[in-house]
Amino acid sequence: MTALAEIFKALGDPIRLEIVQRLSRGETFTIGDVSSDLGVTRQGARKHLQVLVDAKLVKLEPKGRDVYVRFETNSLDDAKAFIAEVEKRWDSRLEALRQFLEGE
Repeated sequence: MTALAEIFKALGDPIRLEIVQRLSRGETFTIGDVSSDLGVTRQGARKHLQVLVDAKLVKLEPKGRDVYVRFETNSLDDAKAFIAEVEKRWDSRLEALRQFLEGE
């Protein structure tokens, strides 16, 4: 699976998407803090975090007894570029349709 597919797969789960949203605010959280109120056990949160680590969206940093979770700020660059390219293609197609309908 390509790195881009891994990113979209990881973000396709509502729990992982919420974790990324929390981390994208720029704060560093412990695993317990970032997974609080998600309705999953600590073990479940760890599995979700591992998917995010595998997709290179987050990084786990052990410090003493705690493990901190940090968002990799450049991790979404490939996904943003892909979406921008798709958007550009659709804009081009919509413009061609508009010109056709207006008889240009």
